[in-house]
Amino acid sequence: MISDTASFAQRVLFLSEHQNLDALRGIQHGIEREGLRVAADGSLSQLPHPSALGSALTHECITTDFSESLLEFITPPNISVATTLSQLSDIHSHVYLQIDQEQIWPLSMPCFVGDEDDIVLAHYGTSNVGKMKHVYRVGLKNRYGSMMQAISGVHFNFSLPSSFWDIWGEMHGQVADQDVISDSYFALIRNYRRMCWIIPYLYGASPAICRSFLQDRVTTYDFKTLGKGTSYLPYATSLRMSDLGYTNSAQSSLNICYNSLPSYVASVRQAIQTPSAQYANIPAGENGNYQQLNANVLQIENELYSPIRPKQIARSGEKPTDALSSRGVEYIEVRALDLDPYSMIGVNATQVYFLDVFLLYCLYKPSAPLSTAEYKQTEDNLTAVVLRGRDPELTLATAEKPMKLTDLANDMFMEMTQIAHVLDKANGCHEYSNALAHELKKVKDPNLTPSGMMLNTMITENEDNSHFGKRLAEQHKQQLLARDYVHYTQAEFDDMCLRSISQQHAIEQEDTVDFATYLNTYFNY
Repeated sequence: MISDTASFAQRVLFLSEHQNLDALRGIQHGIEREGLRVAADGSLSQLPHPSALGSALTHECITTDFSESLLEFITPPNISVATTLSQLSDIHSHVYLQIDQEQIWPLSMPCFVGDEDDIVLAHYGTSNVGKMKHVYRVGLKNRYGSMMQAISGVHFNFSLPSSFWDIWGEMHGQVADQDVISDSYFALIRNYRRMCWIIPYLYGASPAICRSFLQDRVTTYDFKTLGKGTSYLPYATSLRMSDLGYTNSAQSSLNICYNSLPSYVASVRQAIQTPSAQYANIPAGENGNYQQLNANVLQIENELYSPIRPKQIARSGEKPTDALSSRGVEYIEVRALDLDPYSMIGVNATQVYFLDVFLLYCLYKPSAPLSTAEYKQTEDNLTAVVLRGRDPELTLATAEKPMKLTDLANDMFMEMTQIAHVLDKANGCHEYSNALAHELKKVKDPNLTPSGMMLNTMITENEDNSHFGKRLAEQHKQQLLARDYVHYTQAEFDDMCLRSISQQHAIEQEDTVDFATYLNTYFNY
């Protein structure tokens, strides 16, 4: 047993010497990849969600996100990285067999969009739950504009097995019950917030945008121009994570607390229960006119844009905060990943192995509560890397003094090496150390980052964002159509499609109350 105040090195030593080290083989992953359907010319698809893909409301691995053209592919939790990626690849291959001449846009920031009204918000049928999902998106459009609904990314789900938590409890001389597990996940989340600037540096792939994305928006950014219609920032890594995208300035005043599960739930609940003067004039059911679910600061918990979320699977009709409050944290969702434009599925194996190392590092690193000042510091550091991450002179704030990004990253990688060695030992491989070595090269040479590679190609070839995206989309399409299924079969996909349609029909038949009553029941659950 070691104390709660044990150092990082002491914790890693305990982990590496434990007789049940193989508990680390049980780390589970799941991936949610978003991707826009586009026409052959690279413009946004105007076609509805293909019926051959089943019901977007109930399909277990193919749905839509905010817009009708924004596909979302979901893999179930699995301990095998290879299995997760083969599942995701199979889903992509299957979808390409169903969408005819269309392609999946490989970039996080959208293709050319002529007008915001071209972005058709997702529909989920006539059931109350389907209507709620659609009205929520209508509310997002009215609050933030439609363009935000066309942004894509990757969500990475991560959980540790009960056998690991037994070791964790043993290390601290206590039984690792659900309260201990939740507290530990929140410690991980706090350290993630402190260090997640490394994610857009390593994986940011949106340094440029199509100028149509800005429409008439006024911005203070000193954009450079490229080709026919591309705007970029020379050192940017992830404009998706800037206030042009999902780090929306409208939520900057929310004081979400990550110091414990109760404080997190209370602060999120306050945001979803507090009326907003800013949104008060948007109809929220008056005379049956639903232009948003309600006029509160957040309509529902999902509206909170955060680079990481604690998660618990919600039951039917249960709000996410109620699920967390009742049963604790089951897994965490990393939300700071841009699509990898060089991967046919938007993500690659090296990323997954690195994220395992990084997230375990965040758990094992001592994690004090976040003060308001430190929380702002983490936000400022993330914004700095999003906008200027490849600037060799960029410094980030620390508790002691500003430090160069490269120096901070090198220090992190030195400590993460210890975690990688433990994971290699537990799994009888070298994948974790290899992944760390691969990503460290990007710290030493920013030109090796996806954002650096993209801009270097586009500037050298005078190739605008649209042409770059169309070229990669066509490559990915041919790769995916040429491969055979590895995990699923066509018969299984056909069965998922039919089953999802049947499930949606059943949900619609089971409704017994009107939409207003349904919403009232949901919000008062």
